[in-house]
Amino acid sequence: MSLKRTNPHRRGSRLGLIAAGTGLLAAAAFALPGTAQAEEVRTFSASELSTAGDAVLAADIAGTAWLVDEETNTLEVTVDETVTDAEIREITEQAGDLAGALTIERTEGEITRLIAGGDAIYASAGWRCSAGFNVSIGGSAYFLTAGHCTEGLPGWYANSGLGTYIGPSIDASFPGDDYGLVRYDNSSVPRPGVVNLYNGTTRDITGAANATVGLSVTRSGSTTGVSGGSVTGLNATVNYGGGDIVSGLIRTNVCAEPGDSGGPLFSGNTAIGLTSGGNGNCSVGGTTYFQPVVEALNDYGASIL
Repeated sequence: MSLKRTNPHRRGSRLGLIAAGTGLLAAAAFALPGTAQAEEVRTFSASELSTAGDAVLAADIAGTAWLVDEETNTLEVTVDETVTDAEIREITEQAGDLAGALTIERTEGEITRLIAGGDAIYASAGWRCSAGFNVSIGGSAYFLTAGHCTEGLPGWYANSGLGTYIGPSIDASFPGDDYGLVRYDNSSVPRPGVVNLYNGTTRDITGAANATVGLSVTRSGSTTGVSGGSVTGLNATVNYGGGDIVSGLIRTNVCAEPGDSGGPLFSGNTAIGLTSGGNGNCSVGGTTYFQPVVEALNDYGASIL
């Protein structure tokens, strides 16, 4: 399912809710029309790859994600099953002379935001997300979650019946980024500096760091519990559709499903990211994208509890 809301506020943000499609990543490279064999071995500069990325962005095709693959020296473009062959041609035509810099791969299912992370949290507006990391700002307690969850600045509750109030959304940075901030206003609600491992135990989070390719990571979410995997790419851009484009994301082979949005990605005791969206599910696998948590911490002047 896919939920959307449009309550713009500062930063010109746009509301979008996560809904995961099903499917397994299937790498099926497409031949690029008009690309000569000589161009397949061409070495592209960082500037050219950046320009190719700008071309994919300008094509504005929902259900696409892209990043620079430094090993192959190409711009790896993933397209989901909603993207037509005509739209793929539009992407390559937009790239023009740099079409040879694109490696286009099909993935089954849809690339979507995942709303519904850590512990379940329920918005007054009617959707469910997951809490990310508890943080401190000026001595007061808050938690981070996905920006598409806090868009419109709803209040948040600890139960589906909306009986236990947590506090209000303070900020939403989405699209562009995908992180948001919620303040704890109910002193009776615990706010420990740990993440839920869904086996009766927790993991203490003591700091934060940026991801690196190959890093072993774990995601906690209120729909699927705990799933592990590794970082497969950095600085990915995802076009969720409707103008909701997010850049600078971490790409992983960790699975996620609706409701896991906003939940924490961590490595050992270190916070790494917040669940944004992806494709697939935890039965067949998939690809999930995460907002780097360091960027959110720096923006808010926050520290991990």
